[in-house]
Amino acid sequence: MKRRSTQLKSEQEPESRVENSIPCPVPGCDSKGHLSGKFDFHSAAEACPCYHHLTPEDCKSIYQKRIKLSADVDRLEASFGDKKELRQRPLQKSQSTYRSQVDRLRKTKTKSSTSESTRDEPSRDREGNLLGLTSEFDLNLFRQAQSQFAEAKQEQENHDDQSAKLIEFGTFEIESWYRSPYPDEYAKLRKIFICEFCLKYMRSAAILRRHMAKCVWRHPPGDEIYRKNNINFFEVDGKKSKVYCQNLCLLARLFLDHKTLYYEVEPFLFYVMTEYDSKGCHIVGYFSKVSVSARVTLLDANESVSLKEKHSLMNYNLSCILTLPHQMKKGFGRMLIDFSYNLSKIENRIGSPEKPLSDLGLISYRSYWTKVLMHYLADFEGKDISIKEISQETGIHLNDIISTFQYLGMVKYWKGKHIILRREDLIKEYSQHRVPESRKIDPTFIHWVPAKPKEDG
Repeated sequence: MKRRSTQLKSEQEPESRVENSIPCPVPGCDSKGHLSGKFDFHSAAEACPCYHHLTPEDCKSIYQKRIKLSADVDRLEASFGDKKELRQRPLQKSQSTYRSQVDRLRKTKTKSSTSESTRDEPSRDREGNLLGLTSEFDLNLFRQAQSQFAEAKQEQENHDDQSAKLIEFGTFEIESWYRSPYPDEYAKLRKIFICEFCLKYMRSAAILRRHMAKCVWRHPPGDEIYRKNNINFFEVDGKKSKVYCQNLCLLARLFLDHKTLYYEVEPFLFYVMTEYDSKGCHIVGYFSKVSVSARVTLLDANESVSLKEKHSLMNYNLSCILTLPHQMKKGFGRMLIDFSYNLSKIENRIGSPEKPLSDLGLISYRSYWTKVLMHYLADFEGKDISIKEISQETGIHLNDIISTFQYLGMVKYWKGKHIILRREDLIKEYSQHRVPESRKIDPTFIHWVPAKPKEDG
């Protein structure tokens, strides 16, 4: 699906919305057929006939058998009438015959084309060979269950594709990337209209215009903790501004595939980044993290958490991060990450994002870590330096520094220690690309005091 964000006031013609089919990732597959036997094409490995050692014709045959079996079961259940005393009834002759037939079939295993010693192991490209592991009867039942699951999943994806594709946000029309759990009456619309200040969602442009005429919000709720040039940061407490934070999470879910929490926002603090002009503060992106009090409560409630896990949880400086699509590739993502590390420095902590990171999150963080570390090494004039010293100076966690250096091929484990290999070519390359001053966080403009956990008594 083509991802785009278009400014509504642009005089350019809108892009045509062409839905390109996604090719199957299984090598050698042409995307034809579907494991369910009901659809002509597929785009995922779990629905690929080749992955399951089947042909499209095999899948259609399994589908026909499954439909026939379902119809037979429905007819049989209809013939029972009152089911309250069904278990006490004696078996009918046809039922006894069928049970005997099943018992006989289950005693005979399917013949495998390979010996046990040479059996193919499951891989990312193919399912393991199931022949010879069980009876043909049970294997057919398993194949029918796979077919039924693949059908249900494909129908759910088709339903998701019919959900809202566009949002109107400020002066931009943005195409969504994923499905967000908006109420059904909104999710079925082609376009959702969202107030860019209070994030309330509406059904039509007329309703949005009436709302904007009455909406008094011009910035996120909460405390403004940073302002320089035209960039602001607001700290929004999920407990105090619950509806706003829920709407923010619903908006974020349109562009994040891994975000699962939408309504339980009370434990989180949201740091919303905006650009301001004469009309108000326009959202650029945000990041969230668990509040100190929520972290302490969670650790106190879970006594099984190890000391290492407690240390990691207390030093997480980011749970979720998003830059809105129309603001991407402008350096704002780096500013969000940098701001989270500056808050950790004020707390006298070595920060790190919650793991595991999404694919896009890993790319963003690895880019940030690389630039910070290369610039640090370019400015370092000494001969000997330790990773611990780098961590204390930059605020980046030891594990993140090591993983970045390993990715760049700059670290070697020698005699029980990690040795940094100074690669002048990389340092020179990154030192030539300095971050513009307008895209740097100035710590002197941060006006923020970290919250302290409440003490009992």
